[in-house]
Amino acid sequence: MSNDTDAAKRPQVDMWTDGACKGNPGIGGWGTWMRSGGKEKEMCGGELHTTNNKMELQAVIEGLKILKKPCDITLHVDSKYVMDGVTKWIHGWKKNGWKTGSKQPVKNKEQWQELDAQVARHDVTWVWVKGHAGDPGNERADALANKGVEMARLNA
Repeated sequence: MSNDTDAAKRPQVDMWTDGACKGNPGIGGWGTWMRSGGKEKEMCGGELHTTNNKMELQAVIEGLKILKKPCDITLHVDSKYVMDGVTKWIHGWKKNGWKTGSKQPVKNKEQWQELDAQVARHDVTWVWVKGHAGDPGNERADALANKGVEMARLNA
């Protein structure tokens, strides 16, 4: 646990993430937009055969992974799957050996484990935003996710 002095020195980051999928499963993309201290960064990528949930998770993982040191992050997502998974369900999954309450294997287990490891590096405040409702950060992340879909198509 870091002390208050260390926490005060940590970079403050605002991050928006989104996933997109054309067909589910189908060709998908993820997008991440972040800003900190007057700087901005955009990232996106895609896969030919994936699901929307995987792309939503990947957007968050990639955003957190690129940060070189621990940060205080306000992370905006429009995915209830990601939001509920990380704030409610993951603790039980870990306790139950990555099984759901109905004893089924957790879907996207490897991504959830990677997300859990990345979240542990930072102090993350999770904010759910309604998708396609005019939130500028969410709209930008959505555009990046769709760009990721096109990149996957072009690289096919």
